[in-house]
Amino acid sequence: MDYLWLKWIHILSSTLLFGTGLGIAFFMWVAHLRGDARVIAATARTVVIADACFTAPAVVVQLVTGLLLSAQLGWPIEAFWWRASVVLFFVVGACWLPVLWLQLRARDLAAAAAASGGALPPAYHRAMRAWFWLGWPAFLSVLAIFWLMVMKPG
Repeated sequence: MDYLWLKWIHILSSTLLFGTGLGIAFFMWVAHLRGDARVIAATARTVVIADACFTAPAVVVQLVTGLLLSAQLGWPIEAFWWRASVVLFFVVGACWLPVLWLQLRARDLAAAAAASGGALPPAYHRAMRAWFWLGWPAFLSVLAIFWLMVMKPG
């Protein structure tokens, strides 16, 4: 594949991954802060769909285009920035996969609370606390990957 097209796809998938992730986190958190089970359930339904439609494909495209660019440009995999980027990519994945499950759990718990007219259960609040704390290392790792990709230190 032509270098410039490959680079464009890689940058586009990076942007999509970061922007979608940030947007999803924002809308999920704002819905959570409202405390209305109906709003949370509706928002979480949309968030789960967005992750399936945008985030998951962007992750795959990001990995594939990164590997292809590395091979095409002859970047040494021994370089610190390359290894650190790959490690952080897997850190993001290790945080994101449980976050997906937690979003599904929060959605289902909020939907059940909305259907029964009851309060959000403690399990919902535990899921959202875990979701919140897993989001930070993922977000910071994505920022670090962007920095490493641009600066290419060591």
